[in-house]
Amino acid sequence: MDLQAIASPIQHHLPLFDRVFREAIRSRIGLVDLVTKYLVRQKGKKVRPILVLLSAELCGGVNEKSHRGAALVEILHTATLVHDDVVDDADTRRGLASINAVWKNKIAVLMGDYLLSRGLLVALDHDDFAFLKINSNAVRRMIEGELHQIQRSRKLDMDEEKYLRIIGDKTASLLSTCCEIGATSATDDADAQRRLRDYGELVGLAFQIRDDILDYTGRKSITGKPTGLDLSEKKLTLPLVHALAHARPSERKEILGMIKAGGKKIDVRRIVRFTEDHGGIVYATERARHYAEQAKAQIAAFPDSPSKASLAAFADFVVDREK
Repeated sequence: MDLQAIASPIQHHLPLFDRVFREAIRSRIGLVDLVTKYLVRQKGKKVRPILVLLSAELCGGVNEKSHRGAALVEILHTATLVHDDVVDDADTRRGLASINAVWKNKIAVLMGDYLLSRGLLVALDHDDFAFLKINSNAVRRMIEGELHQIQRSRKLDMDEEKYLRIIGDKTASLLSTCCEIGATSATDDADAQRRLRDYGELVGLAFQIRDDILDYTGRKSITGKPTGLDLSEKKLTLPLVHALAHARPSERKEILGMIKAGGKKIDVRRIVRFTEDHGGIVYATERARHYAEQAKAQIAAFPDSPSKASLAAFADFVVDREK
């Protein structure tokens, strides 16, 4: 099942979400409004709003509060992408020039800050205080995860436990936030909110593990990024972490030395072959499927419905996708 089919139970709600989102980031300042309109052109797949709305639908039905929650998480996500492009010195985003490439870093950083403030105001203007707590915790986790990864990349010190903590904070925290906010918008049932929060966390782990696998196996024409990009940034992800843990000390030393040296000394094909030979791809795939199954277990107790089927299908989608 593709993402469009997964979104079918809430597809008719997406045009209203688009309007709420555009209105939430609009500004009376000409330059700010110009940049926000440019951001809207960088159309993504709307994964996060779809998760908010499906979670709301599962827990009682999409309502006005659900749309505000979806706008809030999409604004947060967009802000992090703008800031990430500055940190990574990226030139493009979703096929278009990045904000920092067009308007330079200063404006890009300020626009990311502007978006974060607009997201907070979306919640405050309607007294959605529960959203603020959920959202603020996600921001904290995302920043801590990013800094933790930078620290580990410098030391090339990574094991599976540290890796899971990093991707939990960097990636899974936002998907967890989407699902918890969606549930909170539609019900006061704390158990339902917890189940959706945990579903999002687990499916987020599966999503990122699959993303890291694609860095070893995906073709650039499919994934949009060159194979081995994580290696060039000295990021040790689960496929390689597992392979290193099961390699001879001499092999481990050779591979880590190559990554540490960086630049042209990184033989991507050699490292990919090493990872495959030591079961890293197979193991990471098994772990991604494990978390996807755990995610589906979190929503098993809900009555059968199109939204429940779509959330289960999304868990399968994240581990089967090719980009």
